[in-house]
Amino acid sequence: MPVPFQARPVDPIMSDSRSDQPASPAGSTHFGYQTVPTAEKAKKVAEVFHSVADRYDVMNDLMSLGVHRLWKRYAIEMSAVRRGQQVLDIAGGTGDLARAFSKRVGDTGRVVLADINASMLGVGRDRLIDAGLSQNLEFVQANAECLPFADNSFDLVTIAFGLRNVTDKNAALRSMYRVLKPGGRLLVLEFSKPVAEPLAKVYDAYSFTLLPMMGQIVAQDAASYRYLAESIRMHPDQETLKGMMDTAGFERTDYHNLTGGIVALHRGFKL
Repeated sequence: MPVPFQARPVDPIMSDSRSDQPASPAGSTHFGYQTVPTAEKAKKVAEVFHSVADRYDVMNDLMSLGVHRLWKRYAIEMSAVRRGQQVLDIAGGTGDLARAFSKRVGDTGRVVLADINASMLGVGRDRLIDAGLSQNLEFVQANAECLPFADNSFDLVTIAFGLRNVTDKNAALRSMYRVLKPGGRLLVLEFSKPVAEPLAKVYDAYSFTLLPMMGQIVAQDAASYRYLAESIRMHPDQETLKGMMDTAGFERTDYHNLTGGIVALHRGFKL
């Protein structure tokens, strides 16, 4: 029998934390390159991921030529997660990280796969259950900005390719800090800013031309993939995100550029 995920109230998004882009007018925020009423962004992001959930992994392989698996493997190795630990994977989507963490923490540990989007969470839940990995897993529909967990609950919190879709990123980082145990770490794997200008130009051409085209052909949804490309450009760059993590209370923060800075893995500790 399928294991249901625990539906939680999903609070409206309240503000935009993007600190290296022009501020939106009061009561509004960024949705890709659009300016929309703050209260509508969560709904619009949800519509994107409801649309792409069934083809999400196929598109990830196509868009990155499979390299997203190497980025995630690097994050898993950097997690240093051990048997018996408690792990929270936010915006865990189809469950790539949760699958690896489930095997590493063993039957004495616990992995919570959380996602604000019911469609993505359902795909991840079904995939992991079909793989026989439900014994130490929980599935929770949750908003990263107000995580429904007690203080000091997790040894590790991860969010892979999800933070850029959160409107109030500062609130989300504070929430992640709150639920971490002292000594715990946060890993944020996210698209970032290429470090070389020639690479940035090639990446822009790819993102705004080929990416929507592939989205139309494979997922019959060019608009959603155009938004995803725009959301990457609106996300804080490496140094800005590091500063946001510092402000949220994390210590010993650092980041590692992957594939020339197209992706960065940020790390911070709660000491």
